[in-house]
Amino acid sequence: MIRATQVRGQHRFTEAPADTVVLDFDDRHRRRMAMTGTRGLEFLLDLENAVALRGGDALVLEDGRLVEVVAAPEPLLEIRGRDPHHLIRVGWHLGNRHLPTQIMAKALRIRRDHVIEAMVKGLGARVMEIEAPFDPEGGAYADAGHAHHDHGHHHNDHDHHPHDHAAHDHGHGHHHHNDEHCDHPDHHHGHKHAHDHK
Repeated sequence: MIRATQVRGQHRFTEAPADTVVLDFDDRHRRRMAMTGTRGLEFLLDLENAVALRGGDALVLEDGRLVEVVAAPEPLLEIRGRDPHHLIRVGWHLGNRHLPTQIMAKALRIRRDHVIEAMVKGLGARVMEIEAPFDPEGGAYADAGHAHHDHGHHHNDHDHHPHDHAAHDHGHGHHHHNDEHCDHPDHHHGHKHAHDHK
């Protein structure tokens, strides 16, 4: 069986792919796995290290052909706040629970979870059930070597907290380039949190 041994990042290929694989979030973080494309191409994903794949990436086969990665729709919760500060607060609670979270322009997306849904509703957020591809920030277990995940600092196992634009994480000692947004009195950097946000 032919192997796919490399990953080419989003938008970094122009040739037409030989086939396409449709993968959910879990199957997009694998090192070794037998796969079958939508047109029937069978191959073995065989990477040196597990990589958090994103929709639009391509797997490079040993003969140079490409297999495009498509993110499969999944049952998700879309969370919206009253304003950006409120959404930051909700994002802090999600990050504090190490939940993979996708950052949208005005919303957060997580996998459906009734306990978490009740929590964010208790925080005053609006929640809607949707079906959509899940592309959480940095990947749940993002590795430092995935070149096209460039957010200005290194990823590690805790780097799936919201940290883009208004919603950036507060809690694992990262150095951010947007510290000027951190003057809200309810937000504290560092592992220790003086209080829980109500």
